[in-house]
Amino acid sequence: MSVPHPPNITPPPVQQMRNEELAELASSGGPYRGKAVFELVDRAKADDGAASRLGELSRLTALRGDRVFHSVSLAWAAIIGLLAAETPHARAVAYSAFAGLPAPEQADFLAYVKADRVEDAHPRL
Repeated sequence: MSVPHPPNITPPPVQQMRNEELAELASSGGPYRGKAVFELVDRAKADDGAASRLGELSRLTALRGDRVFHSVSLAWAAIIGLLAAETPHARAVAYSAFAGLPAPEQADFLAYVKADRVEDAHPRL
């Protein structure tokens, strides 16, 4: 018995996509949702619209449960990306997104970023 090959899916051209398209791709639950989140992370430093979309995405149950590795979810990746952008808007969005996490998850997040408060977290990407 042989294992069937997975379907050949062409990755979307995320660098050419608008923020709205990336947010839709991330929220749709397809195989490229992480790629879309990370493209928005790359844009967040120079694009407040991308930062705002990341804040919205971090609140989605699907992204909170979708693990990148270990306890790090795509929602956490979005928040970490916002913090790393280091702009006033991105950090404000990150603080709001962090506040939306359940208390136990907030504690785990702070332990992961090695900070006592989210305001003290300055991750580098």
